[in-house]
Amino acid sequence: MAEAGNDRAGGSAGPNGAASVDEARAVAEAARETEWTRPSFVAGLFMGRFDASIVAPFPDEDPAEAARAKPFLDAFRAFLAQYDADEVDRVGRISDANIQRLREIGALGMKVPREYGGLGLSMHAYTEAMSLAAARCGNLVALLSASQSIGVPQPLALAGTEEQKRRYFPRIAKGAITAFALTEPDVGSDPANMRTTATLADDGKSWIINGEKLWCTNGTRCELMVVMARTPDRIVGGKPRRQITAFIVEADSPGIEVLHHCRFMGLKALENGWIRFTDVRVPAENVLWGEGKGLKLALTTLNTGRLTIPAGVAGASKAILRWVRDWAVERVQWGQPVGKHDAVAQKIARMAADTFALDAVSSLTTGLHERGADIRLEAAIAKMWNTENGWRIVDDALQIRGGRGYETADSLRARGEPPIPIERMMRDARINLIFEGSSEIMRLFIAREAVDHHFSMAFPIVAPDSTLKQRLSALFRAAPFYAMWYPSLWVPVLRKPPGFGPLAHHARYVARAAKRLGRALFHAMLRFGPGLEKRQMVLFRAVDIGAELYAMTAACAKAASMAASGGPGSTADAAAASGAVELADAFCRQARGRIEALFDALSGAHDIAMYRLAQRVLAGEHAWLEHGIVDEAVESAARRAHAALNQATRSRLN
Repeated sequence: MAEAGNDRAGGSAGPNGAASVDEARAVAEAARETEWTRPSFVAGLFMGRFDASIVAPFPDEDPAEAARAKPFLDAFRAFLAQYDADEVDRVGRISDANIQRLREIGALGMKVPREYGGLGLSMHAYTEAMSLAAARCGNLVALLSASQSIGVPQPLALAGTEEQKRRYFPRIAKGAITAFALTEPDVGSDPANMRTTATLADDGKSWIINGEKLWCTNGTRCELMVVMARTPDRIVGGKPRRQITAFIVEADSPGIEVLHHCRFMGLKALENGWIRFTDVRVPAENVLWGEGKGLKLALTTLNTGRLTIPAGVAGASKAILRWVRDWAVERVQWGQPVGKHDAVAQKIARMAADTFALDAVSSLTTGLHERGADIRLEAAIAKMWNTENGWRIVDDALQIRGGRGYETADSLRARGEPPIPIERMMRDARINLIFEGSSEIMRLFIAREAVDHHFSMAFPIVAPDSTLKQRLSALFRAAPFYAMWYPSLWVPVLRKPPGFGPLAHHARYVARAAKRLGRALFHAMLRFGPGLEKRQMVLFRAVDIGAELYAMTAACAKAASMAASGGPGSTADAAAASGAVELADAFCRQARGRIEALFDALSGAHDIAMYRLAQRVLAGEHAWLEHGIVDEAVESAARRAHAALNQATRSRLN
C-alpha cells in the first residue's frame, strides 16, 4: 500500500506519515453537516434557547405503527424467553439455531422497508426490540444492531440507489447478517489517517481494495459489509483533500481474510474481527452515494444508529432495577431488609429515578427523529449520557448484591440460588461507553456542534491567521446578531413553559440554565479565543451541562405526558402516571445539583496544572513511581516485543 502521508493539505505531518492536525481537521470538517435546516432542541439549549414546542407534547409512538409491530414484538419476546444468555456467554457464540429462529421471525430485517420484504418497523418499535434484547443479552443486541443500525441496511436506506436496494434489501430481509468496517489498527476516531485504499481498476468497472480493518463487529459472521476506504485525493483550493468512499462488499469475496476473531472483557459472543483485504475487487456499482462521500455517510448513519445503544441501556437498567428491588426486599441484615438501610435506599432511589430518565431520553430522542427533527446532538447526548449513567446503575447493583453480584450466574445456579447475571451485565455494559464513539469523542463532537454558530460567525474575528479585511467583514456580519442575542440571555424566565404539567417548575429551571449556558459558552469564546478548541475540559463541562438539561427535559416531558393520559385509565395507568411524576421530580432535583457544580467548575481552575503534570508523566519524569512492580528484565522484554509488534504492523500496512 502507498504511504498515506505523502499528500499534504497543510500543517506538519504527524508521526509515521500520519495526517497532520490540519489535514485531520479538514477531513472531519468536510464530512460534517454544516447547516441546521430542521429543528434541534439541544442546539437551541447551547445557544441559550429553550423551545418547548419541539419536545412537548412528548412524541409518543404512532398507535397504528405500534399495532403493526405487535405481532413481531410478541414473537421476539417468545424467542427471548427461551434464549439462554448464560450459555451464549459461556460458549462464546450465538448458536446457528438461534440465528435461524431470528431469521424466521424477521428480526434481521427489522429496518428493511416492507416493499423489499422486510418488517419496516418504526424507529420506536425497533428501539423497543433492542431494549427487550438488552435486558436479556448484550451479545444479541450487538449482533442485531450492528447488522441493522450501522451495517448495510441503514446506509443503503440513506444513500443507496434503487438498483442497490433491489439487489441487497431482499437478502437482508431474509436474514443476511451485515457489518460496518471503518476502524483500522492505527485509526480509530481520526479517519484522516485511514490507510485502507480503493483504486479504480484499469477497465473502470471495479475498485480494488487493500488494507486492514479492526474491531469489525459481525465481521466474522456476516454476508455483506460496508467498507470505508481511501480513494484518490481530490484537489480543493489547489490542495489535495483526502477522500473516503463507502463500498458494499460481499464478505466471501476473494482476498478477504479474517486474521483474528477478537475476544473481549464482556460480550463473549461478539462476532468481532481483524480483517485483511488483499486486492479485493468490488464492482463500481457498489459505491454508496458517490466517491468521497463515505465519511459523511458514516456520520449520518451513526446519527440514527446510535439510538439503539441508549435504548438498550434503558432496557438493561430496567432488568437490573427489578433484580435489585427483589433482593433488597428479601435480604435481611441487622434485623431488617437491606432496602430499609439508608445507604442502600439512597442507591435504589437514584437507580429508579435514573432508569426513568434513561428511558425518557431514549424515547424522546427516537420520537424527535420520527418527527423529522435534526437529532445529531440529541443522539450523541443520548448515547453518551445513557451509557455513563447506565454504567453507574450496574455498578450500584453489584454493590447492593455484594458477593452475589460479583459471582457468576452459573456459579449461583450451581449453588441452588437464582442465577441473577449482574456480573455478566457489568462486563457487557462497559463497552457501551466506547461503542460507536467513546464518551470523549461524543463530547468533542457535541462541543464542536454546540459552538458551531459562534465559530461560523465570530471565529474569524479572533483567529490569528485572519486578515484585517476578514476580521472587519466578520465583525460587520456578527454585530447585529450579537446585539440582539446576547441581551436576550439576561432576560428573566418568568413564565413556566407549557406542556410540562406538575413539573413545569423544573422546565423553567432548564430554560434559565440554558440562558446561563449560552452566556458561559460565549464568555469562554471571548476569554480563550481560538485556544478554546484546546481547552477540552471547559468544553466538556459545558457539554455535560447541556446533557443534564436535556435529560431533565426528557424526564419532565415524558412524566407530564403520562400524567395527562394516565388519569382516566386503569388503576395501573394512574399509578404509573403518579409514579412517573415522582421519579422525574427526584431525578431533576439530583440533576440540578450536578448542573450547579458543573457551572461552578466550568472555567477549570486546575486544568492547566493537570495537563502539565500529564505531559511530565508522559515524558517519564515520574517513572520512579512505577518502579518495583515487575522485574526489569521482564519489563524490557515486554517493551521490545511491543516495539516489534508496532514495527511489524507498520511494515504490513506499507
